[in-house]
Amino acid sequence: MKISKEEVIHVADLARIELDEAAVEKFSHQLGAILEYVDTLNQLDTSGVTPTSHAIFLSNAFREDVVHEHLPVDVALSNAPDKDEATFLVPRIIGG
Repeated sequence: MKISKEEVIHVADLARIELDEAAVEKFSHQLGAILEYVDTLNQLDTSGVTPTSHAIFLSNAFREDVVHEHLPVDVALSNAPDKDEATFLVPRIIGG
C-alpha cells in the first residue's frame, strides 16, 4: 500500500512535527513498506486462531489488598528534609 507525501505531511502536521522534503520522502517510503507488510499479514487465514492481547501468556502478580494501620505522623516525617509540625514542606514551584 502506497502512502502519499501529502498524507505524510498531513500526519506530521497533526503531530506538530516539522519535516523537510528529504524526511517526507524517506517516511513515505518507510510507511509504505510497513503498510505493505501489514497488508501481507492481513492475507493470512486466521479463522481458527483465538484472538489474544499479548504474544505470551501473562498473569498478574497482585497481592491481596489488605488494610493496615497508617504510619504515625512522626515516623512518616522522620526522613523529611523540611517539615512543619505534621506536614511536609516543599519548595514553591508555581506562582509566587
